[in-house]
Amino acid sequence: MSTNRPLEGILVADFSRVLAGPLCTMTLADLGATVIKVERPGTGDDTRSWGPPFSATGSTYFESVNRNKQSVALDLTDTADRELAQELALRADVLVENFKPGGMAKLGLGYAELSAANPGLIYASISGFGSAAGADLPGYDFIVQALGGLMSITGEADADPMKAGVALVDVLTAKDATIGVLAALNARNTSGAGAHVEVNLLSSLQGALANQGQAYLGAGKIASRMGNDHPSIVPYQLLACADGSVAVACGNDGQFVRLCAEIGKPELAADSRFATNSARVANREVLVGLLEEVLGADTGENWQARFTLRGVPSGKIAGIDEGLAYAESLGLDPVIEVHNSEGIAVGRQVRHPITWTPALNPPTAAPPQLGEHTEQIRAWLGSDSHSAEDLGGLARQRP
Repeated sequence: MSTNRPLEGILVADFSRVLAGPLCTMTLADLGATVIKVERPGTGDDTRSWGPPFSATGSTYFESVNRNKQSVALDLTDTADRELAQELALRADVLVENFKPGGMAKLGLGYAELSAANPGLIYASISGFGSAAGADLPGYDFIVQALGGLMSITGEADADPMKAGVALVDVLTAKDATIGVLAALNARNTSGAGAHVEVNLLSSLQGALANQGQAYLGAGKIASRMGNDHPSIVPYQLLACADGSVAVACGNDGQFVRLCAEIGKPELAADSRFATNSARVANREVLVGLLEEVLGADTGENWQARFTLRGVPSGKIAGIDEGLAYAESLGLDPVIEVHNSEGIAVGRQVRHPITWTPALNPPTAAPPQLGEHTEQIRAWLGSDSHSAEDLGGLARQRP
C-alpha cells in the first residue's frame, strides 16, 4: 500500500470548534496535512462536553470530527499565548476559523494582518450568515435549517416541519470549506499567493437545495413537505409492505416496467395514466394505491431482494448499524480503527469516504486529549524550524 498522502507537508492551524470547521480540518488531516487544533485551556472545544454518549476516551461527538490532529491549549486572551497563536498562523499554509466575523481580527489573527506577513496563507472563515448584515447572527445548524428553507420541505405534509436527522448543514458547509481550501492551495501553486475563503451555513444550505431551489427560481414553484415522496418522480418513495415499508426509486420508465413485471402487473406500465413519469406524477395517489395492494402480500426484505434481481432500485429501512454492516458486505470497508500514541487501537470511526488508486494510506491517530501536544508545539513555535515535517512525528498513526 502506498504511503503517499496528497497534503503531506501542509500545515493547518485549526482555530475552529464544534462541527463544520473541525470536519473540514479533519478531512485535510485524513489527506495528510499536519493539523494543530488550538483549544481553550481547561474546557477545549465545546463538543468535548457534548454527551452522552461518551466512549471510553471522550465525547463521541467530539471524536467524530477530530482524529489525526494535535491539540495545543492556548489562552487567546493572554498576551504570551496570543503571540504563540500568531506565530502558528504565520507558519501555517492554511488557517481555518469559525469565530464570529471580526472576532479573529480583534485578537490580531485576522486575514488582513496575517496575509500581509504570510502572503501564501489560505485563510478559511466559516460563519452562520456571512460577514455582511448577518455577521452578528449566531450560526446554529438547526436555526439555518429553519430559516434557509430546508425544514419547510422536510417532514410529512400534514405534520410539523422537521430538521434532518444529523447536522446536515454543518456537514455541507464543511465540505464546501474543504473544496475552497483545496482550490486555493492549487491556485497558490501557480500564483504563490494565498486567499481568503469564506463560507457560511446559509449559503451552503441554499446551494444544496438543488432541484428544489431551482424549481422556485426557474418556474416559480415553492416546494412543500411531501414526506418521503419525490416532487418530480413516481414511484420514488416508501411503499407499504406486509411488515412495514420498502423504499423504491424508479428513475426512468424502464425501471418502472421491470417493477410492474416483478409484481405481476405488467399492464400498469402500458396504462396511459402511468406509462410516462409525468403521467405517474399526475396520478400518484392512484398508482401508489395499486402498487401497495400487491406489495402488502410480502415483506419489505423479500421485495428488496426481488426488485434488486430485476434491476429496480429498492431498499428496506435500516438502522445505522445495519447500514454500516451493508457497506461492509459490499466491500466498502466503512470503518477504521484509530490508535493512541503507543499504537494501540482505542476506538473505531467511519473512514474517510474517498478511495484512491494507487492506494492512499491515511493516518489513523485517535482524536487528541485536550492539550495533549501543548509542550511539544510550544517548543516548536519557539524554535527556528518552520517545517510541518518537524511536527509529523507527533501525530499518532499506523504505517
